[in-house]
Amino acid sequence: MRGSRVLRAAGYVALAAGVAAPLARRRLRLPPLALSALCWQMPATAAALAPPGRTRAVAAYLAQMWAYYVHYDMPDDDPERLLRRLRVDYPIAIDRALGGGVCPTVRLQRALAGGGRLRPHDYLLAAAHWAWFAVPHGTVAYTLWRHPQRFPRTAVAVAFCFDLGLVGYWAVPTAPPWWAARQGRLPAVRRIMAEVGERVWGRLWQPLYHSVEGNPFAAMPSLHFGTSVVAARALAEIDRRHGAVGWGYALTLGFALVYLAEHYVADLIAGAVVAELAWQLAGRVVRERAAFQLDPQAATNGRVPRALLASAQAGPRSAGAAR
Repeated sequence: MRGSRVLRAAGYVALAAGVAAPLARRRLRLPPLALSALCWQMPATAAALAPPGRTRAVAAYLAQMWAYYVHYDMPDDDPERLLRRLRVDYPIAIDRALGGGVCPTVRLQRALAGGGRLRPHDYLLAAAHWAWFAVPHGTVAYTLWRHPQRFPRTAVAVAFCFDLGLVGYWAVPTAPPWWAARQGRLPAVRRIMAEVGERVWGRLWQPLYHSVEGNPFAAMPSLHFGTSVVAARALAEIDRRHGAVGWGYALTLGFALVYLAEHYVADLIAGAVVAELAWQLAGRVVRERAAFQLDPQAATNGRVPRALLASAQAGPRSAGAAR
């Protein structure tokens, strides 16, 4: 009993350190590897401490997303080094090739954003962009609430998508179109989302924007688009109506991101590739976990009966129906 209490106390200390250390990392000048170790232990620790069921699922997911956000923001801790490593021209070259010599962002803004005025579609597309903050996580929460048998793959796929995107952010920091245009590397385009934000939110816009901005050069791949594609895949697994909503939003967001000068088409393509990889990896992880829980011996030698796996993946709803 005493040993168990000591372990739980150590777990809570580890969680507290994982939350506090990133907030104080600049002041403490923590090495990135030490910070990573403190953050990435959190999902497993949270799962071990939380009671089984939805509480455990939520705790592990939130810990995972905290670890992601810390690593998403970390490259900006040294802005000068980040600028030295910044890539600006390669997505412009790809988009020019895709757009027949003119980047799609430039084409769209010439066609739809003339005159420098804000139009109704600017507000709608900016709102679609802002809605992204709720969509992937909202989809995870919805499956946990209404379709718990689909929650594991949805949550794991969204987490994988975010984490795989980190590889691109760290390896190839890439500037978005609006930044490239300000540096004269791209024909003049407006950052319409910021214009709409200033008009809608007034004085609150700058504090709101800077509270969620993080790394300004996390453009490749587009996780706005990638995680929305994962959400669409998850919703489409439920039924066609859910899928129509999910894919309708993902495609609207993709158009918005290019038109608003937040991402290149190349970023979206990379985001879609990451999303598909995350979805397939999540499916494999969930299947193997279900196989191991049903028959550890069979899971290790690959001879799990298909009917057994199918019943495990069907979850509580099918089991209830069978009774």
